[in-house]
Amino acid sequence: MSCWLNIVGVTEQGIEALDPKARALLASAQVIIGPDRFLQKKQSITVGAEVTLIKWQPPLSTMIEQIMQQRGEPTIILATGDPNWFGIGATLKKHVSDEEFQLHPSPSAFQLAAAKMHWPIQNTSCISLHGRAVETLHPHVLPANRVLALTSNADTVKHVAQILLSRGYKNSHLTVLENLGSANERRLSFPASEAMDQKMGDFYTLAIDCVANDDAPLLSTVPGLPDDAFISDGQLTKREVRSATLAKLAPFPGALLWDVGAGCGAVAIEWMRAARDTKAICFERDDKRQQMIAHNRNALGTPTLEIVSGNAPQNLVQQPTPDAIFIGGDVANNELFSACWHALKPGGRLVANAVTMEGERALFDRHESHGGALARIEVSVTSNVGNYRVLKPRMAVTQWLVTKADEK
Repeated sequence: MSCWLNIVGVTEQGIEALDPKARALLASAQVIIGPDRFLQKKQSITVGAEVTLIKWQPPLSTMIEQIMQQRGEPTIILATGDPNWFGIGATLKKHVSDEEFQLHPSPSAFQLAAAKMHWPIQNTSCISLHGRAVETLHPHVLPANRVLALTSNADTVKHVAQILLSRGYKNSHLTVLENLGSANERRLSFPASEAMDQKMGDFYTLAIDCVANDDAPLLSTVPGLPDDAFISDGQLTKREVRSATLAKLAPFPGALLWDVGAGCGAVAIEWMRAARDTKAICFERDDKRQQMIAHNRNALGTPTLEIVSGNAPQNLVQQPTPDAIFIGGDVANNELFSACWHALKPGGRLVANAVTMEGERALFDRHESHGGALARIEVSVTSNVGNYRVLKPRMAVTQWLVTKADEK
């Protein structure tokens, strides 16, 4: 199908500030879809007499339906800024082919905000908290990091401040940039500790200059968070072993992990923090541990981590195909391994950790039949014997990594 859809980025200066090419597209359109604040100014430009104006109707699924109902008709979408940067352009890519639509970006809110703040945008984290859980900010809360965030409403900044205060970043500097590019542009700056006292509108970009207290915990996105960063009942892949486990699982952008027998969800959470747009599913039958996973995913910035209850391998059925699998519990269960191996994507990676002799024996057997690599991880940590310090060994972990060969 030929191109029928043009997505035009508009700044807060309005459609009258569009370039001649974008104006020509609007003049030839039969349908124009956009937010009411843009459609109300249609008299600022020339449009066809028979043009149909359609106001966005949230939620996003309804917006997509509004667009797809026009398929094949010359249609314009008026979007904010750069439609391909946390915008409708990126979403539509899942519904229409490249040949069906074109993008015409204007400067994004991130670019405008970075210019106002004099922040080099290549050194700034750009995230969206618009319609997303504010907890996704957590991985970006790091000493001296700068963050630009799209927001949902006036409450977003208050939720951000609560996160900063809870993390020991009360002196972080927040700047609210309202109505960027419009005649009503406004800038408001304050420390995170004073955010609750501020008054602002609902349409703004938030600039966050992270300043850590001396005692603020450092929660890097490099795998190996401190064990006490997680709430657990003791069933936790310890820090040193977890680091080695994530290194072998090798997170990459957009990849899906199954964490089977997830415990408190530490491996899945670190997987999602380690690479952009990663996804993970925790399979855990214990109700209390599911609650721990739910707490940990929010506290550490991976609120989209999925939790599946029930007994494995039955609860693995009809789940999305994983790029990687971690088996941290019930390692000796051959039925469970077979189900995981069958589900794993060709070329995918499976890592299993064993501490019991039964689990070790199962890994030795699977190594013989499937190949891969075995490693013994032995870690000692400081402890006390009387008045003396010693290095006390933890239980050794046998770790198996195997890559599934492409199936013909």
